[in-house]
Amino acid sequence: MALMPEHGGAAHAPSWYAASAGPLPAFPRLEGETRADVVVVGAGYTGLATALRLAERGYDVAVVEANKVGWGASGRNGGQIHPGQRRDPDWMAARLGEPAARRLVAFAEEARQHQLGLIARHGIDCDFRPGLIEAVHRARDVDGAKAHAERLSGVWGLGPYRILDRAEAAAALGTDAYHGAAIDPTGGHLHPLKFLLGLARAATAAGARIFEDSRALQVEHGGKVTLTTAAGRVVADTLVLAGNGYLAGLDADTEARILPLNNFILTTEPLESEGDAILPGDEAAADSRFVVYYWRKTPDGRLLFGGGETFGSTYPGDVAGFVRRHMTKIYPRLKDVRISHAWGGTLGITVNRLPYVRRPKPNVWVAAGYSGQGVMMAPYAGHILAEAIAGVSERFDAFAALPCPPFPGGRWLRLPTQIAAMSWFALLDRL
Repeated sequence: MALMPEHGGAAHAPSWYAASAGPLPAFPRLEGETRADVVVVGAGYTGLATALRLAERGYDVAVVEANKVGWGASGRNGGQIHPGQRRDPDWMAARLGEPAARRLVAFAEEARQHQLGLIARHGIDCDFRPGLIEAVHRARDVDGAKAHAERLSGVWGLGPYRILDRAEAAAALGTDAYHGAAIDPTGGHLHPLKFLLGLARAATAAGARIFEDSRALQVEHGGKVTLTTAAGRVVADTLVLAGNGYLAGLDADTEARILPLNNFILTTEPLESEGDAILPGDEAAADSRFVVYYWRKTPDGRLLFGGGETFGSTYPGDVAGFVRRHMTKIYPRLKDVRISHAWGGTLGITVNRLPYVRRPKPNVWVAAGYSGQGVMMAPYAGHILAEAIAGVSERFDAFAALPCPPFPGGRWLRLPTQIAAMSWFALLDRL
């Protein structure tokens, strides 16, 4: 294992996204003192969506980013759009009550429409494609997965799903590694960095100011918030913490509830005949493992495949080899294909996988912990934070009421505790 790249003005990960996004914008470093109505920490989906909506409402917004815009999970994730919340409605209904579950399902649909609206309204060219295949990796789970998909459609109004038997799944995926699948037409995939850069352009056009290479080092609370970076500071009425898995040291309560988890992706060179049968319908795909595999084709014919996780500050020494071992379990014929890019990134998860949306102090707001659903949910969370800051708090209040306990073991023991739990579930994937 190797140490994860340090923060501090770092360039984008060596991803296919960074190589294919076109010219990457440059924003100034924060130097000296500036004032704003709202200062946002983190130029990812949450932070930029918050800044965009507030700027549209006339607020003076400053966004501070430790590295480059989109440097974190927003610019290097799998690009998959999974409708619904991270937890399925039956799980939420059993723990939160059916009215709360139905409200969260409705909010998830609003999130999907909000994302499509952002793309259309701001003309964001991000290679959006509809369709998501959910593949079943164990034969004993097929009947349950089919019944679950039918219940999601019939009872909760999701989908509608199209159920695939083993032969149909093999044709749709280009592999016989799965025992069945379901296609969700409301899911999809996009180029996450292009989408992020579109949000950045829209936010700056609306009047928001973005500062790169400006890691937040300290926050002083009071009637105003004073945020200090290495070369400057922002004095603002309101602070938004939108750094997700990269907020260590800024807010202890948030840090106790958001655990950083590293996930890894590769892209192949453009495939020739060996790729013709892989995802011929151009959907995204993900499977039923606890430590999920996910993949899709890029517009130029590469396979983009994600799989494998680590915790803390370590990466595999050979990311390409690490992910290739997972990819060839699904597509053995690609064992000798050339890898063009391989990279990793850090996302934030919560104990119960529900998003963490809170107002820990009267002038401090937080949204984080999307647990793998950030492509769709994070921009929406930024929107509802902005609306709540402006006084429209119904959606914020519903999310803020969700339970989000700290990880067992506190700040120092939560990591080994979670590693043990995730290792156990990873073992179950193989049984």
